[in-house]
Amino acid sequence: MSKALTFIIGAVLGLVIGGGLVLYFFGGAPRAAQLPGVPIQAPDPNGSPAGTASVVLNQQFFDTVLATIFRDMNAPAFPLNLTGQNNSEATVKPQYASFALQNSGGCDGKITLQPQGSGVTTGVRLESGKISAPLAFTGSTAVFGQCINFAGWAQAALQLRYDEAQQTVFGQINVETVNLDGVLPVVSGFVTPLVQTTINNKVNPIVILRGQQIALNLPISATDGTLKANVKEVRSEIKENGLNLYVTYDFAGTKNVAQ
Repeated sequence: MSKALTFIIGAVLGLVIGGGLVLYFFGGAPRAAQLPGVPIQAPDPNGSPAGTASVVLNQQFFDTVLATIFRDMNAPAFPLNLTGQNNSEATVKPQYASFALQNSGGCDGKITLQPQGSGVTTGVRLESGKISAPLAFTGSTAVFGQCINFAGWAQAALQLRYDEAQQTVFGQINVETVNLDGVLPVVSGFVTPLVQTTINNKVNPIVILRGQQIALNLPISATDGTLKANVKEVRSEIKENGLNLYVTYDFAGTKNVAQ
């Protein structure tokens, strides 16, 4: 066997074994980090309880928010998660993965979301009772000491959660697939889990509605008191024309204390 052929076979085996080790130290398939609160359920088929208000966020609302961010602010950027671990889990020491992935040699080691790219437009889609989010991105990292610039798009699902303690509705992004443009398969094996883990951990949580935006505290001068309402429960319904949030309040009145 010639030395050249031996070198090629050795290099291929090294890449395959190296890729397997990196994925092993990544701890399996990347998942979104755990967030506060519980998943929001669909409306009660028997009807909403008394004291329920409806908040509607249509497709144009989400489109306008994203367009404003990309137009008036810096594009969202996140450092690549080299350990591949969720924030809520014990972190594997970075040196175990650094033999293949290193942020050096001029690579910024970041992923940046783009308004458009790879044939998709970054956005939020309300369809078939689900919320999906195609995400165009660019980024770079060093693989085996060589800087790799990459671009592509990810298909993500958005799940809504409500945390009663914080009186806040959160969105949780969970990347389902990552599609890279023109990247060698062996490089894709390193970059794909990096992108997936980074988006799942760095983008979340997304604040949809804060407590102070949906809680009520209304002084009523004629009664010399204050009407208060904390959010007891939030449910959601996803339609083609918008996201309906059904907010159920726990009302209480208090009398003002004379000073």
